Amino acid sequence: MSKKRALVSVSNKEGVVEFAEQLAELDYEIVSTGGTAKTLRDNGVTVTYISDVTDFPEILEGRVKTLHPKVHGGILAKRNEEHLAQLKENEITPIDLVAVNLYPFRETIAKEGVTLDEAIENIDIGGPAMVRASAKNYAAVTIIVNPTNYQTVIDELKDKGNVSPETRFNLAKEAFTHTAGYDKAIAEYLTSVCADGETSSCNQQPEFAEQLNLQGVKKQDLRYGENPHQKAAFYQMSKGSNVANATQLQGKALSFNNLMDANAALELVKEYDHPAAVVIKHTNPCGASEADDLTTAYKQAYEADPVSSFGGIVACNRPVTEAVATEMSKIFLEVVIAPEFTPEAIAVLEKKENLRLLAIGSFEQDEKQLDVKAVAGGILVQEADKEMVTSQELKVVTETKPDEKMLRELLFAWKTVKHVKSNAIVVAKGGTTLGVGAGQMNRVGSVKISLEQAGEKAQGAILASDAFFPFADSVEEAGKAGIKAIIQPGGSKRDEESIAKANELGIIMVFTGQRHFKH
Repeated sequence: MSKKRALVSVSNKEGVVEFAEQLAELDYEIVSTGGTAKTLRDNGVTVTYISDVTDFPEILEGRVKTLHPKVHGGILAKRNEEHLAQLKENEITPIDLVAVNLYPFRETIAKEGVTLDEAIENIDIGGPAMVRASAKNYAAVTIIVNPTNYQTVIDELKDKGNVSPETRFNLAKEAFTHTAGYDKAIAEYLTSVCADGETSSCNQQPEFAEQLNLQGVKKQDLRYGENPHQKAAFYQMSKGSNVANATQLQGKALSFNNLMDANAALELVKEYDHPAAVVIKHTNPCGASEADDLTTAYKQAYEADPVSSFGGIVACNRPVTEAVATEMSKIFLEVVIAPEFTPEAIAVLEKKENLRLLAIGSFEQDEKQLDVKAVAGGILVQEADKEMVTSQELKVVTETKPDEKMLRELLFAWKTVKHVKSNAIVVAKGGTTLGVGAGQMNRVGSVKISLEQAGEKAQGAILASDAFFPFADSVEEAGKAGIKAIIQPGGSKRDEESIAKANELGIIMVFTGQRHFKH
């Protein structure tokens, strides 16, 4: 039996020396290129250089080295009489195994100050061609793009003398996914920059391409989806300060619903500038608070609705200390998310072994983030709702005007109602929510729910509405409860009726000119 041939050319050198050594022990001839060949030779592995196979030198600064019939013929040939005869006639040796991963394009564009020229030079051409050719011919060729698969292949070669058809097929699927994700990263980067490599002079609006390619890397299989009869998995699709990139420090595996709630909690708490904590249930805040310190903010967020807070998801925008952790340990919580946890805080919370702790690191807003929602048969894509008005942009429409303190409270309520499901109403005072009305079919229904929850505390409080009041009835309900000020977008044909009712009741009303529906 003729000696088998493996082509090994990798940017990620993790485990490649050990892999090549074991292939050599299994009587494989190792063919390699450039830096990989040097790494293998420096570690005592006998290597056939690619130029000795093609009888042609690497040219154009390495841009052309594997794009040759003696490489692709060896990979693509079916192992039938006709193809093998053509290989023999053209002095081409079959290639049985290909281990290739691609130029580090994603890593390159992630570097600060990277130029367009640098990015272009890290677009691999020969690598994807070999990966795709090998995957296409998986019936005869084993393709490996991920170092974690090296040992699986070696084990099968040792146990059976070959790689099983099932394993080759699975590796081929992974290979095509690998190249698809690579091409997606290139396309996304190039559409984000101009021909001069800058982003300021073009692409002011997000590109909604004619063809949308969503690529994610599976982070984990989930026990089930929203309900036990639904299968589910979690995929990572972007970098940055998000749940997909969180580090889990302790606790049970995250569930589908945990992740949905954790995402809602994190995105809300990012809105606040001062130390803040939020408690989320079913993607809506049951409590949110800003204060001078995180311990106070957490206690106020919890006390805003202690019944609903039981079993909730908590997010904080400052590191969790021992004092905060001690307060958190007093009730049952599912998840706590924060930039970080001090060792003393972890010592307190680790006693609740099922409590999941997620460390996010520094909080950053991804300005290019897209919001993607599924519908039956398709997906909806929009810019993420990152807009937020400032106090200078608010339009006071009533006779009574807010002072600086009230403006801050109005903006707190506005930031919070943005993250409540429509129709959304938030009642707040002193930087803490008192009542939340979420997801009702009519706006006055949400108003009544939030005021009922706030009770007597609504006296002198702020009421925020995510969209305009179609009628003055919501203002009338607010007046009955003693609401002092209302913040809403405005824009209704009946705005004057709402303004008149506010003036009649002595309620301050400001318009944002900005709606925050959340479906």
